[in-house]
Amino acid sequence: MLPQEIIRNKRDGKKLSDQEIAFMVQGLNDDTISEGQVAAFAMAVFFQGMEMDERIALTREMTRSGDVLDWSSLNLPGPVVDKHSTGGVGDKVSLMLAPIVAACGGYVPMISGRGLGHTGGTLDKLDSISGYTTIPDNALFRETVRDVGCAIIGQTARLAPADKRFYGIRDVTATVESIALITASILSKKLAAGLEVLVMDVKTGSGAFADTMEMAEELADSIVTVANGAGLKTTALITDMDQVLGRNVGNALEVAETVTFLSGDQDPRLLENVLALAAEMLHLGGLVETVEAGYMMAQNALDSGAAAEHFSRMVSALGGPDDFLEASGNHLPSANVIKPCLANQTGVITAVDTRGVGVAVIGLGGGRRRASDEIDYSVGFSDICHVGQDLEKDSPLAMVHARTEEHYQQACSELRAAITTGDTVPSQKEMILKAVRNEGAI
Repeated sequence: MLPQEIIRNKRDGKKLSDQEIAFMVQGLNDDTISEGQVAAFAMAVFFQGMEMDERIALTREMTRSGDVLDWSSLNLPGPVVDKHSTGGVGDKVSLMLAPIVAACGGYVPMISGRGLGHTGGTLDKLDSISGYTTIPDNALFRETVRDVGCAIIGQTARLAPADKRFYGIRDVTATVESIALITASILSKKLAAGLEVLVMDVKTGSGAFADTMEMAEELADSIVTVANGAGLKTTALITDMDQVLGRNVGNALEVAETVTFLSGDQDPRLLENVLALAAEMLHLGGLVETVEAGYMMAQNALDSGAAAEHFSRMVSALGGPDDFLEASGNHLPSANVIKPCLANQTGVITAVDTRGVGVAVIGLGGGRRRASDEIDYSVGFSDICHVGQDLEKDSPLAMVHARTEEHYQQACSELRAAITTGDTVPSQKEMILKAVRNEGAI
């Protein structure tokens, strides 16, 4: 086969065979296909798309390009389950969700990523914990999953390496926003992690990659169809990202919110998001007979303190402090400047440019403009305001955590610009907008 002929076929809108897709992935993996040819292939797919069986074939081949984890030798007494989010602002769901599901009998080997763009990364949040190892060796990873029930770590170089090269080229050739390629990228890594069950959190709104409901539905349908076609039981929830999720935005601040959440003080929207995902994971994994029973089991794990205990044990097992839950303030970095950002007018908050809030955190140093950038884990916003909240002039919009007074002033200006006020209380959007399961939307 010749790569240029495969590129030509896709450019002309033809359906690729399994053999053609396998050839392209092999070339990605062993560098026998040039960067220019990969870019041309990505652009052809971007414009012509892929049918579902093409997406399944691409996902399977990228999964097989490296190691595929096998948990069977551990004889785990529960299902191996995971969740993946398409990303948002203030999205620290993984940090509390993994220990909740572990406390209910699931095993969660959660392989997460770092932040890029305006959305935060789970690994960056965990890196703010003194001593926590986000890239442990395979033995420690497996041991932690077996003994604690959950471990949140980063992707190793041997999991879906073809995807790593492919994504790097897509990132610099304006071909990231392809539903077919996003689907294969996400699922190849999840299948390589040896999962039995996956629940997707597809976020939509001003702070999400899928900023329209139409795009979110297309992505959710694609992921659910392809994952189940590749043998991975998968459900997707489409959830709201038209405002910050939870109360805090910023790496250490979101970990601090996780501690308060697990200790019993929960933001209602964040709680709803977490419990909905947990219920789907427990039901799909066969630990409960209905989604409703999954809600109850997850709530009980939270209320009893069992989830908090599993989180504490996970942090300790992966190198963090043994007393992190009790003394998290001693083990998280604190910003030099911590001051409120005050409203400059009265009114009701009618909308939040959530992406703008995420960009403001990057400006504070809490995110990356480039993959090589260093992060200040201490900065961000805490106790941030929400849609529907009444404001008086000079009432706080949020507490700003900054390195310098100059950074504080800039972040405060950007936060004010991201908030729209009016005279009428807006109708609140549902947190869970839609569920997409293997048999279709429910």
